[in-house]
Amino acid sequence: MKNKDNLKEQKEKILQGGGEEKIKAQHEKGKLTARERIDKLLDEGSFMEINVFTSHRCTDLGMANKEVPGEGVVTGSGTINGRPVYVFAQDFTAMGGTLGEAHSQKICKIMDLALNNGMPVIGLNDSGGARIQEGVDALTGYGNIFFRNTHASGVIPQISAILGPCAGGAVYSPALMDFVFMVEGVSKMFITGPEVVKAVTAEEVTPEELGGAMTHSQLSGVAHFAYTDEGACLQGIRDLMGYLPLNYLEKPPFQESTDDNNRDVGEISGIVPSDTKKLYDMKEIISVLVDDGVYLEVHPHFATNIITCFARLGGHAVGIVANQPKVKGGVLDIDASDKASRFVRFCDSFNIPLVSLVDVPGYLPGTEQEFGGVIRHGAKLLYAYSEATVPKVTLIARKAYGGAFLAMCSQSLGADLVWAWPGAEIAVMGPEGAANIIYRKAIKEAEEPEKVRQEKVAEYRDFFANPFVAARRGMVHDILEYGETRSRLIYSLDLLSSKNESRPPKKHGNIPL
Repeated sequence: MKNKDNLKEQKEKILQGGGEEKIKAQHEKGKLTARERIDKLLDEGSFMEINVFTSHRCTDLGMANKEVPGEGVVTGSGTINGRPVYVFAQDFTAMGGTLGEAHSQKICKIMDLALNNGMPVIGLNDSGGARIQEGVDALTGYGNIFFRNTHASGVIPQISAILGPCAGGAVYSPALMDFVFMVEGVSKMFITGPEVVKAVTAEEVTPEELGGAMTHSQLSGVAHFAYTDEGACLQGIRDLMGYLPLNYLEKPPFQESTDDNNRDVGEISGIVPSDTKKLYDMKEIISVLVDDGVYLEVHPHFATNIITCFARLGGHAVGIVANQPKVKGGVLDIDASDKASRFVRFCDSFNIPLVSLVDVPGYLPGTEQEFGGVIRHGAKLLYAYSEATVPKVTLIARKAYGGAFLAMCSQSLGADLVWAWPGAEIAVMGPEGAANIIYRKAIKEAEEPEKVRQEKVAEYRDFFANPFVAARRGMVHDILEYGETRSRLIYSLDLLSSKNESRPPKKHGNIPL
């Protein structure tokens, strides 16, 4: 009986983390505690904690008698919508959630269990960084985590939420994971903080400006999702999990939809202008095509000239990559190539079919892009699509010019089925640019150069800038009426559901990073 009472007493003490004052301070910052976060993330009553009593063994710098409840991190497993996951949540109330040897061992144990059992791992980060008192042991702890992140990549989904400070070496584990979630005004993520930046470069910058949620979701692209509060962030993780399989051996979860697979989507014809110079919002097209108009956009604030999102077609989860004519005309550039490539590779890793919606004028020209390595970055998209073995369906919505046409999953990069709408223009370049080059001499020598130029533009458009030439050569498999698009996409995915394609055996490829 004594041992039972002692057990209860010890557990209650650990469950309190750093104590009432630290919990109050956490709440005053607008932050939840580690255990509150787990409760919101997981299905009610599903959490099973492990390594509750782990404690450090450091005796240096006043640590000999220092108690750190739970070693500053809560670890265990539970379910999200009935599906199992492993989770770790750093506890800022316990010595600032700093990472020492035992802290890292708890995280590594959870990651090992997740990997060996083929289940996703979710990390809720809120930490003051490496525990200085433990020196190299703390650094080694980070290294052990990075090693496991890398080995788990492509085997199980890895999701990270930044729910407080995340600085120095601590940022690399989230960066190695598949998706990073952040909260405005709460999350901070940087290699070196504002004080160090000021000391080294004389730049003055606030923590929010340097490493806040919008900085990383809009400018750097480090964060995939940004939310206004922690509750919405944790719900966002739950939403994302609904599209993902537990591991690379499974297919993503099917979800019944009341939306008619054969629903006529003829209203699309009123959204897409026939004039290729006029802008429109590709998100409207996506909303019309997918089940119930519901999709989850990834990187909604970064490289907005391309859209990446998860959705369902006929109940099946798909990854959609779509040019966005509303932003920069839908042109591909360095950031858009990086964003789309990463998304394509994730979908391929976890058996999520890819649907590409194409309306692209080319790659963005200019010295800034060339000096920044648009060739290398653009090649990533070619590599990602070519490497992918999941079902790949491409729809050419309007224009598809030059190398960008190829990069957006053309048949030559392994698209299984390529459809086009009647107004699609498929060519080496736009009609005006092509006519100016091909008929330069005739235009120059003409009595009415502009009239001749317009005639040649029209001639080129009639002959090349339409889907029929590509269709006759087998690069487009059919030209669709707008209304039948949804049913044809769903039929395509059903047709490809048993696809089994392999690549030449090798250790691994060498993507142009």
